Amino acid sequence: LGLDQYKRYDPKNVHMKLELALDEDSIFYKLGSSGLITFSDYIFLLTVLSTSRRHFEIAFRMFDLNGDGDVDCEEFEKVATLIRQQTSIGSRHRDHANTGNTFKGVNSALTTYFFGTELDEKLTIEKFLEFQNQLQTEILSLEFMRKNPGPGGNITEADFTELLLAYAGYPPKKKSKMLKQVKKVFKDNSQGVSKEDYLKFFHFLNNINDVDTALTFYHIAGASIDRATLKHVAKTVAHVDLSDHVISVVFTIFDENMDGQLSNREFIAVMKNRLLRGLEKPKDTGFVKLIQSVIKCAKESRPFDV
Repeated sequence: LGLDQYKRYDPKNVHMKLELALDEDSIFYKLGSSGLITFSDYIFLLTVLSTSRRHFEIAFRMFDLNGDGDVDCEEFEKVATLIRQQTSIGSRHRDHANTGNTFKGVNSALTTYFFGTELDEKLTIEKFLEFQNQLQTEILSLEFMRKNPGPGGNITEADFTELLLAYAGYPPKKKSKMLKQVKKVFKDNSQGVSKEDYLKFFHFLNNINDVDTALTFYHIAGASIDRATLKHVAKTVAHVDLSDHVISVVFTIFDENMDGQLSNREFIAVMKNRLLRGLEKPKDTGFVKLIQSVIKCAKESRPFDV
C-alpha cells in the first residue's frame, strides 16, 4: 500500500508544494514540520503501527525499566533505540548513506509529544495506546481515501477487497479470481463500503487473536461459521457491530465453495497478515521476537538463593 515509498523534500525549498491529505489536527503535524517526520521516527512509527495493543501492554512493562509504573524520556529513548536495532526494514537502509536514509536518533518532536517541552513528564500506557489508536486511524483513513471514494463517500466492494488482500501473499491469479467473484456478486447491487464501516472492520481486526480463539471453539463444537456467527463473535469479542453488507463481502471473498460458511483458517491467516501489514514474515520488525525472547529469558531465570 505504499508504506515503504517516499518523496525527498527539502523544507528550505518553500516553493515545493506538499500534497498531504491530512487533517489540521493530524498527529503528523504534531510530530514534524509540515507533517514530515524523520526516517528514524518512521521506523518507530511503523513498529507502532504493526504491533498489537496487547503486545504494547507487555512492552510498556519492558519500557518501565525502574519499575515506577510510568516511563520517562530516558527509558523511552533506550527502548526506542533497541526497537530500531531489531527492525529489519531499518537494517535495509541503515548503511545506505548515499540515500540519506540513516538513523539519526529520536526526533525531539516525538519525545516532546510524549514527555512535554521540558521532557520531565511521564508516559502512561493509556497515553501510548491513545497515540497508537490515532496513528492507526489516520493511516487507515489515508488508505481508504487513496481508493477515491464516490460521491456518497463509499469505496467499491472490489476496492475493499483489494485493501483486505493487500498483504495476503496470494499468487496474482488467485487474487484476480477473488476480485472477479466480488465484482460479479455485487455487480447489480453494489452499496459500497463507507469509511465508518471500514474503520469498524479494522477495529475488529485489532482483536483478531481473540476472534481466532472464539471461531476455533465454534469449529471444535461442530458449529458452522456462518454470517450470523461472525457477526455475533464481532459483537461479543471485539465489541464491534459489523454491517451485514461488510460481512457479505467478507463471505464472498472467503467462502470458497459458496456454501454459506467461512473458510476459517484462510480468513484468520489473511487478516493477521493484514493487521501486521506484511511485516511479520519476511519483513518482521523484530519487536514481537524481542518480547518473546524477554519472556523466555524471564521464565528460565531463577532467583538467587539468599
